[in-house]
Amino acid sequence: MRLILASASPRRRDLLGQIGVVPDAVDPADIDETPLKAELPAAYAARVAAEKGVAVAARHPGALVLSGDTVVAVGRRILPKAESEADARACLALLSGRRHRVLSAITLIDGEGRARHRLSDNIVIFKRLEQPEIDAYIASDEWRGKAGGYAIQGRAAGLIRTIMGSHSAIMGLPLYETRTLLKAAGYLSD
Repeated sequence: MRLILASASPRRRDLLGQIGVVPDAVDPADIDETPLKAELPAAYAARVAAEKGVAVAARHPGALVLSGDTVVAVGRRILPKAESEADARACLALLSGRRHRVLSAITLIDGEGRARHRLSDNIVIFKRLEQPEIDAYIASDEWRGKAGGYAIQGRAAGLIRTIMGSHSAIMGLPLYETRTLLKAAGYLSD
């Protein structure tokens, strides 16, 4: 059974390796990830993960396709993937001293087109950030392309007071849920 990872994220590939899974191919989906009007963060993450899976499954008939999406949210507000320094600064200023959610959705589509979905809902609390800390983090460039403007697996880990939930999900792939879906599909046997 071939496994296709519908993601260009090197973190997702590395995380899969932690549970002994090496995808046969990596084929990122190219879909519009714009949130729908009034779309809530959990629904958005689940929809985008599913749409990525459907787009890639159409290119790989008969294969298992694993897709995912990770969203950082403050209340009902979905934070962007920071593409500019201004985006990252705005995200970090908003997250400073606050609790926020990191929602990591995955979809696994089997060879017959059946889709299974899981959502990992996690809480992260940043310390109150001082301006020099924000400046140093911005200078690291780790924030680029990251949901909410930070990467927990890097320097931002030193700015986080508390996490409640799955560390791997906050990084971008909930390993417990992924392993469960792969076992249910017959890809993993133990």
